[in-house]
Formats: sequence, C-alpha cells, structure tokens
Amino acid sequence: MNNIVPEQSRAYLPIVGSDKVLPVGRVYCVGRNYAAHSKEMGDDPERDPPFFFAKDASCVVPAIFSGVTCIAYPMATTQFEYEVELVVAIGKGGRELTLEQAADSILGYAVGLDMTRRDLQTQAKKKGRPWEVGKSFDESAPISPILLKTNWLEDNISKAEIGLKVNDNLKQRSSVANLTWSIEEVICKLSEVFELRPGDLIMTGTPENVGSVVVGDEMLAWVEHLGEIRVSVTD
Repeated sequence: MNNIVPEQSRAYLPIVGSDKVLPVGRVYCVGRNYAAHSKEMGDDPERDPPFFFAKDASCVVPAIFSGVTCIAYPMATTQFEYEVELVVAIGKGGRELTLEQAADSILGYAVGLDMTRRDLQTQAKKKGRPWEVGKSFDESAPISPILLKTNWLEDNISKAEIGLKVNDNLKQRSSVANLTWSIEEVICKLSEVFELRPGDLIMTGTPENVGSVVVGDEMLAWVEHLGEIRVSVTD
C-alpha cells in the first residue's frame, strides 16, 4: 500500500510470561462505576445503566512492572487528575453477549490509569459536550502488561484490592467487589451498543478520592494479583 502520509504507530501491550503482545484496538471506559466515586462527582449512585466513553488507542502508554514509566504533563490544563482502574482485555469479539459469553470473551487483566484533564472535562459537561477533550489525549492511559486469565484469577479478581498512592501518600483504596456493575455486566452492556473485537480494552471505572498531580509527582497504582506500576509526571 502506498501511503500518502506515514502510518501512525499503534500500541501493543506485552503478555506476562510470554513473548506475545496484544495489539490494542479500541479503549472503552465506564463512567461512575463505583458508588462512592459517583457521590464525590455529584451524581446519584443508584444502578442506572452504565455509560461509556472512549479513549483513542494512541492514548495507551505501556507501563512496566519494574521501574518507572514517564508521562508528560499535558497541554491546556491546570487540573491533571489520576483515576486507577482495573483494565479488561477482550480476546473474543461479539455483540449482545450473555453473561456467560461475556466471561468467555475475557483474555486477561491489567492495571491502568485513566488520566483526566478534569477542568476541560468539567467545562464540557456543563455545556453538554463530549468528554474527549478531557479524556482522550496523548499518554492519558498508562497500562501494565496483561496477565492472562486463569480459573484462580477469575475466582479472585472480583474481590481484589485496587488502589493508588501519590509520592507514597495513599489516595485511593477500594475493592473490585465495590463495582456498581460487575466486569461481566459491563461487557454485556457494552456489547449491546458496540460489537466488541479482539484487542479491545475496557477500563472498568475508578474508586473514590480522585485528585490532581503535578510535574515531579510519582503515582503508584495497583490491583491485587496483577501487580503495580509506577508512573511519573514529567515536564
């Protein structure tokens, strides 16, 4: 193929314990999927149907388990905020999946950060505009290597601890058990409006106590059984 411009590079995430990688497709995010976070954002935490937004695949930054991954403080914001999330990698596609099919569609899991330009998101929300300006920007999705699912992991991930520290100060700590909509329910609902494809990622929501970081801050994000990533904000 004779491209008129250079082809943009795509993101790949390593698979733990393998030389294989996952080519990232679409990155779906679930809004307000922890009740306490819904409250702190001024919403009613009742079980309304989950809503979705997306980040471009180019937002993904492969984060390493050992060492520090760096991301740049983004342009056009003075309120750059962290949101730690359990990430689900899809291995089998489909539409209108049942709960059983949703569980079968999961390839594995990862630790992720849904970095947010909160001031821009807030402005967009007030005007009823899309959230992309606050959510889908360069380096806004640091994500760890993917741990493939096993029977043991499937039995334990639904009650795993999830948390985040900034400069060793605890900021977020909760449990995946506190998801308003379970992992399988999220996949089912998402598959009702989008046909899922292998390589798609789903960021399942963040617990309460989101907050800002500045240049020089280092975030430590973890999900129990999956590991932890360190992400530093640079100029």
